[in-house]
Amino acid sequence: MAADNKGAKESSFVRQVAVCLSRCRRAFINENGWKLIVSVGLIMLLISTVTGEDLFVTDKATRNGCFALICACIWTGIFNSIRTVCKERDIIKREHRTGLRMSSYVVAHVIHEGMLSLVESLLATIVIWLVNRSHFIENGVILPSILELWICFFLIIFASDIFAMMISSIVTNENTAMTVMPFALIVQMIFAGVVFELEGITEKLSYGTISRWGMNGLCAISNYNKLTFFSYVKEWESTPENVAKIWLVLLGFVVLNAVLSWAALLFVDRY
Repeated sequence: MAADNKGAKESSFVRQVAVCLSRCRRAFINENGWKLIVSVGLIMLLISTVTGEDLFVTDKATRNGCFALICACIWTGIFNSIRTVCKERDIIKREHRTGLRMSSYVVAHVIHEGMLSLVESLLATIVIWLVNRSHFIENGVILPSILELWICFFLIIFASDIFAMMISSIVTNENTAMTVMPFALIVQMIFAGVVFELEGITEKLSYGTISRWGMNGLCAISNYNKLTFFSYVKEWESTPENVAKIWLVLLGFVVLNAVLSWAALLFVDRY
C-alpha cells in the first residue's frame, strides 16, 4: 500500500510538471518569445563591433569585452523570467488550493528556462565566434574553447534567469518586479569587480553575485593572465580546477535560487 501511494505521488508530480511545461511552451509562443532569442544575437553583435579585433588579443579589450558580455548575459537571463511568476500569481493561488505542488511548478519552470538559456547561449556563442574567429581563443582549458565559452554563457544566463524567477516568486505584481529589475542589474554590475575596485566587506559581498563568478569564468577561459605583463589575477587562472570550480559555483546559484523560489511560493496563499 505504501509503495502504491509513493508511486501515485511520483506520477502526480511528473504529470504536474508536464502540464506546467506545456503551459510555459504556450506562453512562450503566444508572447513571441523568439524575440528574446533574436535580441541576444543582436546584443552580442553590437558588443563584438565595439570591441573590434582586440577581444581575446589584448588584456584591456579582453577585460572590458568580458565585462560587457557578462552584463549582456545577466540582462538576458533576468529579462527572461522577471515577470514569469508574478504575472500569473492569481492562477498559481487558485491551482495551489486545488492540489498544484509548488515543487512541480518550480521544476517545470527551471526546465523551461534552462532550455531557453541553452538556445540563447548557443546563439551568443555562434555570434561571438563568427565575428572573432580570426583571433578567437586558441586553446581551451578543459574543453575546446568554443564549448567552454558556450558553457560559461549558458551558466551565466541560466543562473541570472533563475535569480530573476526567485524575485518574481517573492514580489506580488509585475510593476514591482520591473521596478526591482534595474536595481538587481546595477548590483550585479557594481559587484563584478571591474568598474570599481572592491575591498573589505564589498569584496566579500561580491562573491555572492553571479557577475563576479561570471567575470572570473570568462577571463579564465580567455587566458587573460597570458595577455598581460603588468598584473596577475589569481581568480582568473586558466587551470582546469579553477574553471571547474567557477562552473560549479554558477550551477550552485541555479539550485539555490530555485529552492528559494519554491520556498517563497509555499506562502503564495498568504499574500
